[in-house]
Amino acid sequence: MFLKRIELAGFKSFADKTELEFVQGITAVVGPNGSGKSNISDSIRWVLGEQSAKSLRGGKMEDIIFAGSDARKAVNFSEVSLTLDNADNALPLEFNEVTVTRRVHRSGDSEYMINKQPCRLKDITELFMDTGIGKEAYSIIGQGRIEEILSTRSEDRRGIFEEASGIVKYKSRKREAQRKLDDTEQNLLRIHDLVSELEDQVEPLRVQSEKAVSFKQFKEQLKTSEISMYVHNIQAVHTSWSEASVRMAKLQEEQLALSTVVSKHDALLEKDRQKLRELEAALDQLHGAMLQYSEDYEKCEGYGEVLKERKRNLEQNRS
Repeated sequence: MFLKRIELAGFKSFADKTELEFVQGITAVVGPNGSGKSNISDSIRWVLGEQSAKSLRGGKMEDIIFAGSDARKAVNFSEVSLTLDNADNALPLEFNEVTVTRRVHRSGDSEYMINKQPCRLKDITELFMDTGIGKEAYSIIGQGRIEEILSTRSEDRRGIFEEASGIVKYKSRKREAQRKLDDTEQNLLRIHDLVSELEDQVEPLRVQSEKAVSFKQFKEQLKTSEISMYVHNIQAVHTSWSEASVRMAKLQEEQLALSTVVSKHDALLEKDRQKLRELEAALDQLHGAMLQYSEDYEKCEGYGEVLKERKRNLEQNRS
């Protein structure tokens, strides 16, 4: 297994998509200071799962995305693909080439892929366990790493030798199993505490259960009594309604009979009123005639007095 190709796009100083091919033997990347040589090793550490921006010589993970220059605009994401030759099946995948890809966006979203298939960071970490490849493995030795390996402290060298001996995967599985056992033990302790607490609640719950049973029985009795009362009230209301209906029918018959009598009396009254109006009209005519007779009588009396006065004058003249 050896590194065949690195593809970089938007990673640090690699604004354009850049592809580096590696062949059998020794390959060296040379260049002046500031040309971006260290960015290549940083890209390898990053695609293998490095989560510390400080280890990548940045303040935050977004700093690895090309930020732009006087001649180029900034890009929105960074992507690195690492292609390995797997003809010897050193990696547990049935592919002659294995390509691991990592992509990060300015929004913070991150993606991992193995042979263009989405995966988890954990999948990539487990894929390279005990192969000597990884962000902290001996295949990548940076500045200060030699001093760490040659240190007299055995703790500083243990990780390198464990990786080389191929036991990291098993130790990782052991730690995972131990963590699960510890979690299970903690869960058992919590269950024991819950059981103890529930046992203390058994007697109060038994008393409450008996009260609940009694309450349920009394509630059923109350429900039966309420239903009987509702039925009785409904029957009483129905009886009262029937009696009231009979009485209302009788009253309606009496009302109809009285209405007939009243109609007859109203007809007679109307006839009497008509006669009264006729009599009043005749009386008015008689009053008018009497008034006319009175006026004629007064005129006649006045004329008679005139005639008497004339008669007296004639008699005086004859004398």
